[in-house]
Amino acid sequence: MFSGVGVPGLIARQGKQPLPKLLNRNFFLLVQAQTVSVFGNQAYTVAMVFWIKRTTNSASLIGMLGMMSGLLMALLGPLGGAVADRHPRRKLLVASDTLNGIAVAAVAALMLLSPDSTHAILGAIILAAVLSAVTGSYFQPAISASVPDLVPRDRVPAAASTLQSAFQMATLVGRGVAGLLYQLMGAPVMFLMDALTYWFAAATESFIQMPPQAPRRKGMAGFERDTVAGFRYVWDRPGLRATVLGSSLLNFFSAPIMVLFPFFVEDFLKVGPGWYGYLLAAHGGGSLIGFALAGALRLGGRSRSRWILAGMLAQAVGFGALGFVRNPVLALGLSLADGVLVGFVGVSIIAILQVTTPSEFRGRVFGLVRSLAGAISPLGMGLAGVAADLLGKNIPLIYAFCGGMMTLTALWLMGNRNMRDFLRQEAGAAPAPGSLEAIA
Repeated sequence: MFSGVGVPGLIARQGKQPLPKLLNRNFFLLVQAQTVSVFGNQAYTVAMVFWIKRTTNSASLIGMLGMMSGLLMALLGPLGGAVADRHPRRKLLVASDTLNGIAVAAVAALMLLSPDSTHAILGAIILAAVLSAVTGSYFQPAISASVPDLVPRDRVPAAASTLQSAFQMATLVGRGVAGLLYQLMGAPVMFLMDALTYWFAAATESFIQMPPQAPRRKGMAGFERDTVAGFRYVWDRPGLRATVLGSSLLNFFSAPIMVLFPFFVEDFLKVGPGWYGYLLAAHGGGSLIGFALAGALRLGGRSRSRWILAGMLAQAVGFGALGFVRNPVLALGLSLADGVLVGFVGVSIIAILQVTTPSEFRGRVFGLVRSLAGAISPLGMGLAGVAADLLGKNIPLIYAFCGGMMTLTALWLMGNRNMRDFLRQEAGAAPAPGSLEAIA
């Protein structure tokens, strides 16, 4: 996750010296900090899901928790993007990781001191999730907005790939060992481990040199206007609008796949929590390969558009096929393949946005894009849990239905001309009237 390049990067943009290389000091510090934090967060997530499942056996509760967090982050996304454009990004990152570490440590302490207080522990988990959603609303836009300031413009896709690959490696390892760690150490110790990784990230981020940002208004003056400008930027561009709508639908129908994974693993694949970690790790490993492909392949114009759209369609078919699988090894292969497609498509689209959006608008644009694309996903999480309980935990039926709807969505996007035009944009191209690069 990114934050800035320091004074040399600012001078470079003014034409006085070359832009910093891809792996500069600030880039490395931030990647290091957030890679460690991502590892801890994966351990926390797996431990939390299995603690709730084994304590309450409620798919609805797991789904509703995900829905609540996602909806809150989606609602705050546009405001968070404006915050990321108006305030020092390093301070935002340090504050976020520090506060999240405190919240997770509090949950761990409650579990250790009062393990039988189920309702109190659930309340603490919910409060920690709320805090994470609030801080995430500005944390993620701040990171995405900073990427092009760290590296030369033509290396933005490689930078995005490098960063996401580092995070996905941490996710891969974290998910791969989390199931086993849960069996060996239990939830409280894994929660405490997550808190320590948050604090390590905050300490490391404090050493990052940030570039001077454009003058900002103080207080709430102009805050509403800044937020509305982000809405207008996205809404007035048909290609970007189609991308956000299509992503929202894909997120909605893919959300049940991951939310119901614990039930699918134990009740249908007939394997233990360790395999839950393996399947998540396979998906993460596939994403790592997808990130690398997105950074290495120099696709442009029509070829990029075709590859991205084909990846969306193949991903949808793969998710639906998972509902017919009963062999854990085959499920592992499908998870790996879907991860490759998710990683390639995601990084490719992010890179297009990063190279075509001016720095002073990136926080708002990424905040809004994440908000709109993610708003519907939490609804999918909540409805998935309710549907699973109503259908007697018939997870394969839900998977097949969701895969079918994702396939229809992908086919619609493939036939949408505005979507294809958006994906054909070239990095460094001169802004055209009404194009994504132009500023409203």
